[in-house]
Amino acid sequence: MMRSWGNRPDTLVVDEPFYAFYLKATGKKHPGADEVIATGETDWRKVVERLTGVIPDGKRIFYQKQMTHHLLSEVDRGWLGAIMNCFLVRDPREVIASYLKKQADPTLEDLGFVQQEEIFDWVRARAGGTPPVIDARDVLENPKRILRLLCDAVDVEFSDTML
Repeated sequence: MMRSWGNRPDTLVVDEPFYAFYLKATGKKHPGADEVIATGETDWRKVVERLTGVIPDGKRIFYQKQMTHHLLSEVDRGWLGAIMNCFLVRDPREVIASYLKKQADPTLEDLGFVQQEEIFDWVRARAGGTPPVIDARDVLENPKRILRLLCDAVDVEFSDTML
């Protein structure tokens, strides 16, 4: 998804903007943690300002790939109401297998399932409806159809550059 949106000339993409904050706040020993903390923003409030402010570089769309477990409980959820939200979900077995390649003994919170439910419920309650939910498997099997449906759902013109 991130690469698809990144192919659009009108779109700015950011990948896991809360990661440095998360690593510093939790002390988790992820591969490359020291470098991520040193080069990233560790104040969640500043991250939120960047994510909800003017989109840089004259872009029209700001695609943000978030990891739900990076949004620790102390991160005020209010900013989520200022952006359009979409949830990309994967089969839990695939999530666990992927996580285990880099870290051992994950907790449910490490995997983001608890946070994803909480954030989804928060967004749904405040958006007055259910935000788009996309299964990663569907994207892999029919990217053009799923991307077109997502663009329609968020009122953005589909672009063939996304493929």
